[in-house]
Parts: sequence; C-alpha cells; structure tokens
Amino acid sequence: MFQVHPLPSAAFAPLSGLTDDELDSRGIVVRTAGEGDRFPCRVSLRDARPGERAFLLNFQHQTADTPYRSSYAIFVIEGAEEAQLAPGELPAVFRGRPIALRAFSNTGMLLDAGMAMGEATAPVIERLFQNADVGYIHAHNAMHGCYSARIDRA
Repeated sequence: MFQVHPLPSAAFAPLSGLTDDELDSRGIVVRTAGEGDRFPCRVSLRDARPGERAFLLNFQHQTADTPYRSSYAIFVIEGAEEAQLAPGELPAVFRGRPIALRAFSNTGMLLDAGMAMGEATAPVIERLFQNADVGYIHAHNAMHGCYSARIDRA
C-alpha cells in the first residue's frame, strides 16, 4: 500500500494576494486557467478550473545532496487546499496523462523507474516498492517532466 502526498499549502500561502508585478519579481508567472487548460496543482493535486489563478514557479523537489538533486517548474493554484487522499488512492491530477515514477533510496539515489497512465499507475508504484531499498517515489508528468507528488509506503 502507498500514500500520495501533496506539497503543503502553507509553503505557498504567502504568494496569495501578491500583485502580478510582485510575483514577477520573484520569477513567478501567473496563468489564469481557461476552458481546456491543464495547470496541474501540486497542492490540491487537481487541474486548475477555468478562472482560477495558477502560479508557475521553480520548486526544488529533490533536495538530497546527490547527483539527483533537482528542481523544475510546477503549478500551484492560488489559495489551493491540500489534497486529502486515502492510502492507495491516486489523485485526479494523475488521470489522463502519463506519469513517470522515479524510485529513490532514503539517501536520494535513484534505484528504479517506471511509467504508467491511469489505473495502470498503482501497480507500477506497488512494483517499485517491492524493492526494500526504495525509500520513496517521485511522480512526474512524463511529457513535460514536472514534479507532481511524493509517494511513500502507507
């Protein structure tokens, strides 16, 4: 069994209410979702709805002091509430897009990887966790490479 974790809303709360110019000065791009846009929020773990503001910013998702240290662009919906997922539940943001799964040791070394889409994602996560040396998994949107969520054993 596994548990998908969103990023904490508190980390991004100070951005709400800032002007576009203030956000721009921090290297943050503001997008307003339109019909058909797919801005996958890393806090709510869903795509932004039409009219919602989404912040596009750089985020260091792999902080381990290894060659795999990494940061990349992510979206966070303004004022997003953290997703509350049950063990074994896949978030809405994983549906309809290929997900790359990267399995790391507790020291941050890449051990294995997989890719899946939709309901095929859970079995790949379970397979990666069969290796006792895997400490956690990072999910990424396979097409654009953006970090999506951290997955731990439940």
